Amino acid sequence: MLHLVTMEILLRAKCFQQLVTPGSIRALHKAYRAMTPQNFSNYESMKQEFKLEIPEYFNFANNVLDQWTNVEKAGKRPSIPAFWWIHGNGEEVRWSFEELGSLSRKFANILTEACALQRGDRVIVILPRIPEWWLANLACLRTGTVLITGTTQLTQKDILYRLQSSKAKCIITNDVLAPAVDAIAPKCENLRSKLIVSQNPREGWVNLKEMMKHASDNHTCVKTKHNETMAIYFTSGTSGSPKMTEHTHSSFGIGLSVNGRFWLDLTPSDVMWNTSDTGWAKSAWSSVFSPWSQGACVFAHYLPRFEPTSILQTLSKFPITVFCSAPTAYRMLVQSRKSGYNFKSLKHCVSAGEPINPEVTEQWRNRTGLDIYEGYGQTETVLICANFKGMKIKPGSMGKPSPAFDVKILDVNGNVLPPGQEGDIGIQVQPKRPLGLFTRYVVVKAFIVLNPDYKSCDQEQLKKEIQEHVKKTTAPYKYPRKVEFIQELPKTVSGKIKRNELRKKEWEKI
Repeated sequence: MLHLVTMEILLRAKCFQQLVTPGSIRALHKAYRAMTPQNFSNYESMKQEFKLEIPEYFNFANNVLDQWTNVEKAGKRPSIPAFWWIHGNGEEVRWSFEELGSLSRKFANILTEACALQRGDRVIVILPRIPEWWLANLACLRTGTVLITGTTQLTQKDILYRLQSSKAKCIITNDVLAPAVDAIAPKCENLRSKLIVSQNPREGWVNLKEMMKHASDNHTCVKTKHNETMAIYFTSGTSGSPKMTEHTHSSFGIGLSVNGRFWLDLTPSDVMWNTSDTGWAKSAWSSVFSPWSQGACVFAHYLPRFEPTSILQTLSKFPITVFCSAPTAYRMLVQSRKSGYNFKSLKHCVSAGEPINPEVTEQWRNRTGLDIYEGYGQTETVLICANFKGMKIKPGSMGKPSPAFDVKILDVNGNVLPPGQEGDIGIQVQPKRPLGLFTRYVVVKAFIVLNPDYKSCDQEQLKKEIQEHVKKTTAPYKYPRKVEFIQELPKTVSGKIKRNELRKKEWEKI
């Protein structure tokens, strides 16, 4: 049997190889535009020629962002911003790669100096779509601190769970959520600093806007190994409590170049708009790593709520060439009765997050002359399957495997199924683990050396009793999801437990 990792399908849906949903397709829009790929000739050549080099050391801020600054300075990049943000009230921000670099280095100095953070410390960022969210991403990269993003829809209880389970030492948020953080901060023993994005001061908080006025942009990016932890993303928790999914500097920093180059098909001339909420891994996909790996412009709209009219107006007014949104959003757009919009710059539309209805795709094509190219992946991965440019789109199909993975359809026993049969998606991970997969789930595991009096007890029952005891005597989230009884704990000569050896031992089992 092949060694594969089976991925849970979105909404627990099953998928079919070459899935086709019956239904007629009406006449195409009179201005239908079948776009030619910019970065590859066809799917077959893309798969054959695909190869990623993984250096020993890699940091996206230094190895990608700062390199685009050099290209920009040399006059070899189109004169469009690297980052373009609008509020909707007339406020607008346009930054070049050079300006992004300078501002993110200032932010990095604030993290290391005012917040006293060190490499490897965890930082929770809960901000809406404002420029500081992007700067926080880059500042964490530059300092080697571990980014943990959260949606602004989190409740006080949600924030407490994330702070306690991640043991974050710093939180960055705004006026809206600061009171909730203050209410729970005494329960978070690891929280050392609070950074607020606000025009007004708040007691006990470092004010980012004020600090940025005086911070130096003289900062040297840390030299991170490619497999060093870069970020932790909480899953949505649809099948239980949200899990902490760990990604390295290469798994997303390099791995997501697959998304940018092939699925999004971006170049430095493109302006990419992704409407995802800043709290989810999809924002890392299409609002940070994928577009900037290709030197494209990241476009962002503050947009606190999804408003079809605002979306349509923005697509008409600004030179957005690539648009990414959820199927639900596309459905709302095609249901909007507003007409007369002309998306003169738009040339590529993609969708992810849930299966898209073929009728929505058809209606969008009839209105805009453009197809919607669906992609599928998870918090734990980069792109797994997608419809790519130049490929005939079959209604109801999620396309073909990404060049990053060897993908198969499996039965419940892990056996590969022939075409046309229903099964689960599997990714081959041996003999060589592919780039673009998460490192691990960050979970609590207890290694226990039993007292001789307990060695004769039913070990499975004893594990359950220990877990229940921890739930009752401490915060429920702290209970060990895994328990293993061992003969002795590995220790140094001074008697300290060698936790790294225990972690290594656990990882080798996966």
